[in-house]
Amino acid sequence: MKNLLTGNEAIARGAYEAGCLVACAYPGTPSTEILENVSQYDEIRSEWSTNEKVALEVASGAAIAGARSLVAMKHVGLNVAADPFFTIAYEGINGGLVIITADEPGMHSSQNEQDNRLYALHAKVAMVEPSDSQECKDFTKKAFGISETFDTPVLIRMTTRVCHSKGIVELEEREEASIKEYTKDTSKYIMVPANSKPKHIEMETERIPKLRDYSNTTSLNSIKYNDKKIGIITSGISYHHAREVFGDNASYLKIGFSYPLPDKLIEEFAEEVETLYIIEENEPYIETFVKAMGIDCIGKEAIPICGELSPQIIKESLLKEEENEILKLDLNIPIRPPALCAGCPHRGIFYEVSKYKNKIVSTSDIGCYTLGMAPPLGVGDTCICMGAGVSAGIGFDRVNQMAERDKKVFGFIGDSTFFHSGITGLIDAVYNGTNMVVVILDNRITAMTGHQENPGTGKNIIGQEAPMVDIESMVKTIGIKQENIRVIDPYKLDETKAAVKDAYEANEPFVIITKQPCALIKDVQKKRKDLYCQVDQEKCTKCKTCLRIGCPAISFKDGEVTIDENQCNGCTVCLQVCPFDAIEFNGESR
Repeated sequence: MKNLLTGNEAIARGAYEAGCLVACAYPGTPSTEILENVSQYDEIRSEWSTNEKVALEVASGAAIAGARSLVAMKHVGLNVAADPFFTIAYEGINGGLVIITADEPGMHSSQNEQDNRLYALHAKVAMVEPSDSQECKDFTKKAFGISETFDTPVLIRMTTRVCHSKGIVELEEREEASIKEYTKDTSKYIMVPANSKPKHIEMETERIPKLRDYSNTTSLNSIKYNDKKIGIITSGISYHHAREVFGDNASYLKIGFSYPLPDKLIEEFAEEVETLYIIEENEPYIETFVKAMGIDCIGKEAIPICGELSPQIIKESLLKEEENEILKLDLNIPIRPPALCAGCPHRGIFYEVSKYKNKIVSTSDIGCYTLGMAPPLGVGDTCICMGAGVSAGIGFDRVNQMAERDKKVFGFIGDSTFFHSGITGLIDAVYNGTNMVVVILDNRITAMTGHQENPGTGKNIIGQEAPMVDIESMVKTIGIKQENIRVIDPYKLDETKAAVKDAYEANEPFVIITKQPCALIKDVQKKRKDLYCQVDQEKCTKCKTCLRIGCPAISFKDGEVTIDENQCNGCTVCLQVCPFDAIEFNGESR
């Protein structure tokens, strides 16, 4: 049986066919759909974890206990999971452990462009790189076998194009993998120095040499000789780009098992070709290895180190040929910067905080609310990583005190991100008496990655009811005083304005919790589908105050302020800011 699958769907299918029993993840583009698809297989216990570190630790524990386990995350998620990642590499496994990193060359939805192949090299973990959907399925199945054969976790390195591109995949039946017997072995699984020292030696002298031999003989690495004037060593999606440019006018060493790299295979291939190109996205991972072997090759001196590769870039870089433009639109398409959606519950709090823009510093975080930085709201001075909306704010407060700057710090973080890595920052703020405001934007979902459940939504990954972690109770338990907590509806601007004023004037750690669901949640859309606001043109003075909230449903064109009823869902924030009562709501009063 065959099916058309994305790479992410094919990874999920591979886990199913391999007999995987436990799968964990934290959502993050471009990896999110992996666990969403795994969860559709009843045979696999699937869970959204609070963060990537927890996900890897859960999967590691399950693997040590004897079950084939999988964990998925985007590239920056492996930074969060690096602590257990490096240590489980020493320990090894029992049941197979497969770790998926979805890298994002081009940074379409990420804060950096790191190349996680270097993680495999650094942690000395076996790594495979599929180049299409069929390989995603097949390599995942092989990865479990490699993991158990060589007593190692296996890193599957994906990239955006492989994750989201579709291809025909040959489906097979599930092979049930029984849970392996667990035997207590403290020398293997407890990494105190007395145990980790011999485990490191074992890794270097036994496991890696065996993996290198495997790399030189496995079918995951293959040579295809055509014209030998040009030889190309490549991996992942870059292989398909190279094939599109060179076709049969070049020979190829396609690397699918990329740590350890196949030294003998590389040497054999290099001897057979005249000019050797290394075609890879981002870091010169393969190139550095090849040059260290003393082999002449052309790589990053010609091919860009930044951004996604494409056939056109390869053609321009190596062949100095510019591709003729085949299709051209005779349209002047306007620039459409990312913005908070119409009806977004974050807009109200950002609007009220924006009135203090010259009096505060605002540290933001990873999520929809990062978009509060955009004009006309302009709330956001920093955005570093998950959790730094709180932690970076602590640092800002320290320096503000040292430099005697009269600026209050407002740190912004979402509900899912608060569970992910904001809790520890808030504990730090309380413990060290940081006079900052932490704004927790609770929109009842993990929104930016596509509406995944989290510990505060009351549902698990398959939609079953689950305990709902109450943010206000948690904030109190951490040590924020009751008088320094405001739980508000951000659609109600008077309430929001009062909370922001109290927070600004406070001299102790202060928390504002906004509670209003994401406007794009399907159930929310159903409830609000007939609600909208409209402008009474007779009352409207064209003062443009309503434009200051930055709602994409509101526009000023041909001398009139108008509201697009198809976008509007009646949040009424615009109505509340209008000083001339020129905006009307078609539903019942909120």
